[in-house]
Amino acid sequence: MSDRKSNTQRPLIIDAHLDLAMNAIDWNRDLRQTVQSIRDREWGMTDKMDRGLGVVSLPALREGRIGVVVATQIARYVAEDSELPGWHSPHQAWAQSQAQLAWYRAMEAEEEMVQITNYLDLEDHVALWEDATIPDQEKPIGYILSLEGADSLITLDILERSYEDGLRALGPAHYGPGRYADGTGRSGPLHESGIALLKKMDELGMILDVTHLTDESFDQALDLYQGPVWASHHNSRTLVDHQRQLTDDQIQRLIDRDAVIGASLDVWMMVSGWVRGTSDPRKDGAPLERIVDHWDHICQIAGNTDHIAIGSDLDGAFGKEQSPYDLETIADLQKFPGLLQNRGYTEEDIQKIMNGNWRRFLKKAWK
Repeated sequence: MSDRKSNTQRPLIIDAHLDLAMNAIDWNRDLRQTVQSIRDREWGMTDKMDRGLGVVSLPALREGRIGVVVATQIARYVAEDSELPGWHSPHQAWAQSQAQLAWYRAMEAEEEMVQITNYLDLEDHVALWEDATIPDQEKPIGYILSLEGADSLITLDILERSYEDGLRALGPAHYGPGRYADGTGRSGPLHESGIALLKKMDELGMILDVTHLTDESFDQALDLYQGPVWASHHNSRTLVDHQRQLTDDQIQRLIDRDAVIGASLDVWMMVSGWVRGTSDPRKDGAPLERIVDHWDHICQIAGNTDHIAIGSDLDGAFGKEQSPYDLETIADLQKFPGLLQNRGYTEEDIQKIMNGNWRRFLKKAWK
């Protein structure tokens, strides 16, 4: 499918994981600008590996008809002996998460974005994006607010306040040790505070994001949690062997819960043997099509295309140096329909992957 086809022929895309506010606040990027403008401003900066290499901006989202995103707040607490970056108290992490929320509110005030908190909001926003009489560049990006890692929740009482602010999904863990659950690179069950967190989330009717949980806490969370569950940005461990990925048994458990798994485009999760800072997307075989292999694998387990979608994580502390080589900006997600068509997926399948599966999931979750 050509990227130059009209909007009526290019599908609306829902991307279930973008760290937009982190990029705006922590990376100091004005996402109202074009990707090239942001790169130009960062030229010569060396404080982060991905400086001058970003692929995400609000204009690029519009160009790619990525009209709905799950957008995060993220702020890690780190103890004195931690080698990870983060904040030195939960209170500071909370303040950082609130700065990120303030950025989303500023984007709403500018009509750049609009928050989505229920299914009626979602379908109204989808209808706006399907209205061909309005140019896409004039449409706001709809966002569903998610918290990646629960460290910034000083107490569980704060979760109720966050829900009132529109928070609808939450992943208890991120990388390393956490206050509620340990994450990628660790092992072990949920903390007692994490069990209490799941109970509170259940009471509020929130979506549990199992991304970054340890294997033990993944199993425990699915046993304990009664509400809707998704894996916002995850790939297959069978294809890329790392604890950050989903095993076939975990994929089956998610299918049994009618979950949807969003594919991550961080290429170390797409191809085996990636070495951060050394490997190269082109030399080491990381085109966009590699993610179709992960989708194929999940579909073989499920027997259908009902449980796969996009959760790109683009500009999630990496840029073009660790993105598929045939992706210049996030607008190139529109290459997926053609890639899927070439692999034998039907038009119905493609629509499910681009937006339909997330919409179906949210209809059920927000009933």
